[in-house]
Amino acid sequence: MTTHQHAAAPASGLPGLPDIDTNEYGGKRDGVRQSTDRRLFMQLVVCDAPDPAAAQQELVRGLRGAGLQGVVYADAASPRGVGLLTWGEDPARFVRDVRPLFSRGALRDAQMRDDFSMMGRTYAIGHEPNLEHWLLERSVERVLDAECPWHVWYPLRRTGAFAKLAGDEVGGLMREHAAIGHAYGQKGLAHDVRLACHGLDAKDNEFVIGLIGKELFPLSHLVQAMRKTRQTSEFISQMGPFFVGYAVERVG
Repeated sequence: MTTHQHAAAPASGLPGLPDIDTNEYGGKRDGVRQSTDRRLFMQLVVCDAPDPAAAQQELVRGLRGAGLQGVVYADAASPRGVGLLTWGEDPARFVRDVRPLFSRGALRDAQMRDDFSMMGRTYAIGHEPNLEHWLLERSVERVLDAECPWHVWYPLRRTGAFAKLAGDEVGGLMREHAAIGHAYGQKGLAHDVRLACHGLDAKDNEFVIGLIGKELFPLSHLVQAMRKTRQTSEFISQMGPFFVGYAVERVG
């Protein structure tokens, strides 16, 4: 990660065009604001396999053979459902390394469930005390936690009205949301992974959310609690579909 003082992006050189800054920014360390152009991409792929146990084993072998990290899931909602979560800084690995796994052995005849395909990228909100850990390590640590086998993944999209709200009003909505999530996290009931998927989602969703926990019920309870917040009740236009996965193998 490159940590430096905040500087404006290079000028476009053409009058009337905006300057573009693709860095992520965190909080200050030793008086200097953290910034980096690195981030992690995560992808979930789900299929129905004629022999799900064999398909899961095939995925584990494939991950290890390709030197990939990942989580292999049994789909709690589909007896033949199998899921695979992988990640990396270079999204080309999803095409180059992950895609071929589904053309081998027990996965060759699997039926892909495109509605559950999700891909997103880690992002910062500008206050993270350790920006590199937040963007590159935090999400991986959570999905690889052996004590938390239940993972619920879903996309969401906010309404256009949310984008027109004033900054202080947005801040209040986000704090209400964050307080609930923090309370569940402090009790060890649920932890989250938050990814942005602007332009990466077939149905124009904006975010992919992962809820990680030791038991399934608190994850459902958290979703229910979030429904009462103003952000969810007034400014979320679409949530789901929800993939409920049980981690049968982690390759770290």
